[in-house]
Amino acid sequence: MRLSIERKPIRVNPDPKRVIARFFFNGNDRAKEVIERVMDISEEEAFGIISPLLQEYSKRHRNITRVLNRHCSKLKPLFSELNIDFDTLTVYRKLLIGSYFTHEYSIESAAFFNPSIVEDPDQTELEDGQKRVIISFRAVGEGHISSITFRRALIDKQNNITIQPSGSYIDEAEIVRNAVYNKKLFFDKAAITQINIDVISELESKLDHHFEYANLRRIILDSQKLQESDMKRLEYDKVLWLADSYYEIVFSLDTDISDRVIFPISEYERKGIEDARFVKFINEDGTYVYYATYTAYDGSLIMPKLLQTTDFYNFKIMPLYGAGAQNKNLALFPRKVNGKFVMISRIDGCNNYIMYSDKINIWEKPMLLQQPRFTWEFIQIGNCGSPIETEEGWIMITHGVGPMRRYVLGVSLLQLDDPTIEIGRLKEPLLIPNSDEREGYVPNVLYSCGAIVHNDKLIIPYGVSDSSTAFAEVCLDELLKKLKEDAAEHKAKNIKPDPKTF
Repeated sequence: MRLSIERKPIRVNPDPKRVIARFFFNGNDRAKEVIERVMDISEEEAFGIISPLLQEYSKRHRNITRVLNRHCSKLKPLFSELNIDFDTLTVYRKLLIGSYFTHEYSIESAAFFNPSIVEDPDQTELEDGQKRVIISFRAVGEGHISSITFRRALIDKQNNITIQPSGSYIDEAEIVRNAVYNKKLFFDKAAITQINIDVISELESKLDHHFEYANLRRIILDSQKLQESDMKRLEYDKVLWLADSYYEIVFSLDTDISDRVIFPISEYERKGIEDARFVKFINEDGTYVYYATYTAYDGSLIMPKLLQTTDFYNFKIMPLYGAGAQNKNLALFPRKVNGKFVMISRIDGCNNYIMYSDKINIWEKPMLLQQPRFTWEFIQIGNCGSPIETEEGWIMITHGVGPMRRYVLGVSLLQLDDPTIEIGRLKEPLLIPNSDEREGYVPNVLYSCGAIVHNDKLIIPYGVSDSSTAFAEVCLDELLKKLKEDAAEHKAKNIKPDPKTF
């Protein structure tokens, strides 16, 4: 008998009206042609074109003039090549040029799914039994480019969930690159990403043990000037792209959390930021920080990355290193266990692994934790977010892939003081796609990136066929009881008779 699970009468769907204004660039030659055409028109004509544009798009973007000015400024090197003094351009001509290098991108036009959920840092002015939460989503737009977006929600004493309305505008963050790089770790990652070994060796010899982004960029630009081969110059670009994978982003304090989108920034994530698994991590001194693991994808290579924040305004982002930081599906435990960070991973695309580390960004020596056992997970088993601590052990929601590539959700229980030990695993899925959940961008898929316990219920937000997001809950005590029962049954079936008794 499968456990009774309650689906919530709420669905979060993609909204194609949520757009950001992005830089649009079709190459140097075409850009120069556009600039020259705009420079040929009169000031009066330039004002007549840009004025109604500003009025129209100011209703769709918080500060469209700032955006257009920024995009125009990105073209400064081209103005120099055209012998145009950028500083002498009028305000309206700069805005008009910027508009030709701007396009709107609907971040949710294709899908809004694979959520994770954490406790909001702000729990003020709530009644007993209420909890304010932040839900992250994988938003997918044109070209199947994924980004991270957020919603704030309130769970009441009956566990009814109210999603707060989204804001009118969406903002990308300001990017700050001030990282100091460890040379060994940085170039170990470069080797994994298959950058030319000669280029790696050359740059290593010119850099100190710790170096800054500006110094690396200067050395790369100097080295590229000496190369005649476009392919060799591209290898230097790849090193710079890797350096771009370390950055900080800062959102304006006047933005609602629903206004903030973490859009692909570095070249190694240009095709998407996938399936962020957020967790509220409790430090040993009682303070907390929010981490999220996610998959950066450039169209061919996968790079696991780590995001860190305390307030959801300021984020630090870096790649993860080591033999255990491969493939997808990394999920961090919400606290250290026996003095070490702990992570679940799926390095081979099929099985769950577990690993310990003294450093949160370096993961070596993964140990096999789980293999597919039941028919509904024969293709693969993976985690669905960070394990949740209970008195009975760590609850880990899993996804299993079975016949017809159907994704379902299962649950396992790991030992509290030694999570390498699996206490139990549900023999039947906890949640399978029903008739209303089978259709979507990718049919027959249920998937989650994190759950939460509230009022003795496990609340699971989950993606519906890679299209939208729904919610379900199950009684925690009943779930733990069932896990133990299934564990006892499995153990009884696998006890081998003592040969001495025959």
